[in-house]
Amino acid sequence: MPHFTFDYSANLEGLVDLKALAKLIHQTMMETGLFELGAIRVRGFRTDIYAVADLLEENSFIDMSLRIGKGRSEADRKRAGEAIFAAVSAFLSERFETPHFMLSLEIREIDADLSWKKNAIHPRLRQKTI
Repeated sequence: MPHFTFDYSANLEGLVDLKALAKLIHQTMMETGLFELGAIRVRGFRTDIYAVADLLEENSFIDMSLRIGKGRSEADRKRAGEAIFAAVSAFLSERFETPHFMLSLEIREIDADLSWKKNAIHPRLRQKTI
């Protein structure tokens, strides 16, 4: 954990550097100090089919979701969300200059009893810090 995904409207391609956005999110998550490097996953998904607000062709969105394991305080979850949302908002400031863009973020906790995982990256990265 954590898993960070963002769905974006297809009309943002060419207008937003989505790879740079993913790296910014990753960097911001690391800066919070709440997440281990070997666990972070940031993924973006292009959405080709969508209907936004008043259906104008130029309407666009990025909908972000952060799924994390239980154990962090509400204050820490809120701090992480605020940091990520602020960094992404600043990165996308040009999009907010038009009246056609929406940005959202939701943080959800994953139930450990209903989550299975294997991670071969953790041991490699943990070894580097010793």
